[in-house]
Amino acid sequence: MDPVRNPYAPGAGQRPPELAGRDRELADFDVVLERVARGRPERSMVLTGLRGVGKTVLLNALRSAAIGRLWGTGKIEARPDQSLRRPIAGALHMAVRELAPRHRDPERVEAFLGVLKAFALRDAEVSPAKRGRASARAWDPGIDVPAARGRADSGDIEIDLTELLTDAASVATDVGSGIALFLDEMQDLGPADVSALCGACHELSQSGAPLIVVGAGLPHLPAVLSASKSYSERLFRYVRIDRLDRAAADRALRAPAAAEDVEFDEDALKVLYELSDGYPYFVQAYGKVAWDAAPASPITADDVRVAAPDAEAELAVGFFGSRYERATPAERDYMRAMAALGQASDDGPVPTAEVAEHLGRKPSSLSPARDGLIKKGLIFAGERGSVAFTVPHFGRFLRSQPS
Repeated sequence: MDPVRNPYAPGAGQRPPELAGRDRELADFDVVLERVARGRPERSMVLTGLRGVGKTVLLNALRSAAIGRLWGTGKIEARPDQSLRRPIAGALHMAVRELAPRHRDPERVEAFLGVLKAFALRDAEVSPAKRGRASARAWDPGIDVPAARGRADSGDIEIDLTELLTDAASVATDVGSGIALFLDEMQDLGPADVSALCGACHELSQSGAPLIVVGAGLPHLPAVLSASKSYSERLFRYVRIDRLDRAAADRALRAPAAAEDVEFDEDALKVLYELSDGYPYFVQAYGKVAWDAAPASPITADDVRVAAPDAEAELAVGFFGSRYERATPAERDYMRAMAALGQASDDGPVPTAEVAEHLGRKPSSLSPARDGLIKKGLIFAGERGSVAFTVPHFGRFLRSQPS
């Protein structure tokens, strides 16, 4: 098989050649866009799931759908060490620039940009204590209008964000359109920023403003939002993104191959599903090596079995190993205990008390390791008193490694 024609694309956030198994989510989002365009009330959306299930890919596909309807859009990737002000200012700047050519009143757009600049310049992250007064004065958000005064510049992130999003939605209303902000790794927002975002979305939903937030994050994201604002359970439409069923996984493999006049036999597809377990990233990884190993079409089960070690070696380094290396020795001990205990439950949630018992330690003494792993996005707190891996098959990987 010609490796140059290999259609499969395992990569972080990289759209596969066939976005299989997400038709319902795309159709539901089209309904959201249409309802907002008609002035109907609609909730913002939150996608949750393990790493490797395609949340970022779906987030980008939803953004493409919004762009196709001439909405203004912007995208943010949250980071635990970064204030929300700068990235959301940049995303909104991009969104309004997309709408500006259709606006009949350039002065109104400039007035909003002044508010946006005022909001950005209040970035709490740039403080004299952290970077010195000179750097705080030197930073500029790149908006070529004077900063407004008295709007979105109070220093209270919730007040300022609510005012900013309200004004942005007003600009979108002027051109008969909407704005959609896409926020990846949403669980990494700081507590104040989570509270501010929930408060602003609540205000927008009450007024029917044409601005929605579409977030994506790990499975514990709903708990993060709920801990911030009690009404967040009703504020967002929660969509769980899971692994593909057999039919969707087969489609993800077959459709790109058919475009290159290549086929898979049924046994090959069965083995590929057993290896990938339906996780989209793994589907692409195993599909890629199977293509390269096959001498000709159709790709057979033997081709898949011959190629599988190559995929596993690549995953061990790039997908699993890189995450494992970020952990401290104490955190690695904690994860190995989780893996040992999770073998019987297919790496489902593990009680923290059992992890402590396995390690012969008191639960309180393991809190630093547990909290460190949660901050690094390697585990999440599922049901009360339990933890689980954020990465599918991570326990299996750990059990295959030497102690």
